[in-house]
Amino acid sequence: MIFLKTQEEIELLRESNQLVGRTLGEVSKHICPGISTLELDKIAEDFIRSNGGIPGFLGYGGFPNTLCISVNDEVVHGIPSSRRLEEGDVVSVDCGVVKNGFYGDSAYTFAVGEISDEVKKLLQVTKDSLYKGIEQAVAGMRIGDIGYAVQSYAEANGFSVVRELVGHGVGKNLHEEPQVPNYGRRGQGCKLKIGMVIAIEPMINLGARNVFQMADGWTIKTRDHLPAAHFEHTLAIRKGEADILSTFEYIEDRKL
Repeated sequence: MIFLKTQEEIELLRESNQLVGRTLGEVSKHICPGISTLELDKIAEDFIRSNGGIPGFLGYGGFPNTLCISVNDEVVHGIPSSRRLEEGDVVSVDCGVVKNGFYGDSAYTFAVGEISDEVKKLLQVTKDSLYKGIEQAVAGMRIGDIGYAVQSYAEANGFSVVRELVGHGVGKNLHEEPQVPNYGRRGQGCKLKIGMVIAIEPMINLGARNVFQMADGWTIKTRDHLPAAHFEHTLAIRKGEADILSTFEYIEDRKL
């Protein structure tokens, strides 16, 4: 069932998503060679709690941490650990927050120091594909229009789209209907309506689209072990133009 949100509820969702954006901005200050992913997780948890929020991922379905931190060939759902980042890594940070009873959800992929031009392009194309999808996320369009926009842009640039994981509705629950695939056909899927709030989150691989789940039950990796990237915004459906509730403004001074 799809829950349409009132304007008051959308503003509460905006507050939660803005806290996610600020948290990602805080984490971004500390991303450098030598820091462990568990240290980044602690920074995020402390920041969220000190700003009146609750970590949205911690304990969700049994997930043990505040952030999903996925490095290099880890696509999503990486579990923070003692692993230390190294020069040339790429690290995707996915963050969820609960505030005022509503979830916020957003993700960003960072370069750790200098990365190759090929991987730099992967990050840029993945981020651009997110905005291509957002352009289609307006009342009267369909879910397939979003997926088609993401898929066609990513594949035209030589990259592949993960099929096993998708975006989703966001509200009082982290994952609500509808599912929002990053692939699809124009004019297919449910119609977008004012009051819908969805997360669009392209997961794009440098190599083939095939992935597998590690023995920890969470981490998703590329089967060919080439790098992946992940960017995500939560937005409300409007007429004419989507209302992006999350933000990258606190981290956009970082260079891809």
